[in-house]
Amino acid sequence: MNQRFAVTSFLVLLALSAVFVWSTSGSLPSVVASHFDASGTANAFMPSGTYARGMLVVLIGVPGLTAFLPFALARMGGRGLNIPNREYWLAPERIEESLVFLQQHCLVFASGLVVFLSYVHWLVVQANLRQPPLLATSAIVAGLAVFLCATIVWLVVLYARFRKVA
Repeated sequence: MNQRFAVTSFLVLLALSAVFVWSTSGSLPSVVASHFDASGTANAFMPSGTYARGMLVVLIGVPGLTAFLPFALARMGGRGLNIPNREYWLAPERIEESLVFLQQHCLVFASGLVVFLSYVHWLVVQANLRQPPLLATSAIVAGLAVFLCATIVWLVVLYARFRKVA
């Protein structure tokens, strides 16, 4: 995958998700149910503007940090990276390829995180359309299960890429 294409794709996904969160937040009531217990019953509330801004900060900040931290570490020559068999994979003859893989791999994870956070926001919007607000627990559990499975696959690929070599 081309590095520029990967970064551009992530930024487009992030921008579209931010627009989605901002535009759907307009349909929220003035006081939003923003936290739910295990049965989906609302147990914390906040002004809709505060919720929307907070969700945008989380949506942009967490995946943004996840996506671009490897780029910052690459500029430092890999210092601060904690990968299996670090000395081997960050040797001068392999460091560039290793850093490119890490950068692209983190962009993939960050993209999945953007999708998951957008899904959670959508569930919160749907919950607030009900009176009283009620979160669809089966939907959040299913979303968490998919995200967890994707994270496990992501980790397996990461560790397989940096496995010990003979």
